[in-house]
Amino acid sequence: MKKLLTYLSLVVLFFTSILTGVTAQATTIDKEAGVTIGFDNTFAPFGFEKDGKYTGFDIELAEEVLGRMNVDYDFQPIEWGMKETELNTGNIDMIWNGYSVTPEREKIVAFSDVYLENRQAIVVLEDSDIQTKEDLEGKVVATQEESASLEAINKDKKFADTLAEEPVTYASFVEVFQDLDNKRVDAIVVDETLTMYYMAQSDKDANYRILEDDFGREDYAVGFRKDDKEFIEEFNKVLKEVKEDGTFDKIKDKWFKSIN
Repeated sequence: MKKLLTYLSLVVLFFTSILTGVTAQATTIDKEAGVTIGFDNTFAPFGFEKDGKYTGFDIELAEEVLGRMNVDYDFQPIEWGMKETELNTGNIDMIWNGYSVTPEREKIVAFSDVYLENRQAIVVLEDSDIQTKEDLEGKVVATQEESASLEAINKDKKFADTLAEEPVTYASFVEVFQDLDNKRVDAIVVDETLTMYYMAQSDKDANYRILEDDFGREDYAVGFRKDDKEFIEEFNKVLKEVKEDGTFDKIKDKWFKSIN
């Protein structure tokens, strides 16, 4: 009986090692097989869907960088709250969509070099009495679930403790703005770049006001699995070339010139 159990244990270990190897291989980028980019298809101007096509600043930047790397790619809309899980289980290979670098994310994701700066802005309706962070004491604030905006609020514990309740969260920033429009919340915390683009494109600039107070500056980068170091190294090299030869600025001007 002992011999049989030992034999069965060895068999289990053998097949477990095989399956483990397959899983590891499946969750490491293979340039020949191409890559799948996970993104929030409502996050204008970085990546969103318009007239049945994906477009945006990050979409065009990805096309340029990966095109120069001769890597095939496709964009996969994902639930933003599950982005790191989607990445580390191999359902996607990259997170590229105004993805902020934070200490929490650095624990589970490998980031590319930074390519853009942003700040977490506080937005209210134009006719609101709210002028500062302090005016939000006892108020209700909304933002996107599992976002850098939510992390920024919670990180400022002193501020978060003054709110009437925990931040209200939604799957997309479109819903966040709708909540503010309908006056179900008093303010929202949103990426400033998204806010300014939204205001410019929707002719709603007269409806909103961005407070001078914010939750600090942050950087945008592309998220990878930690095992994809070799690919990231090549990626950063090409990204640098795109920035240095002026192509990056051309793409940036196209999407952000109207809000600068």
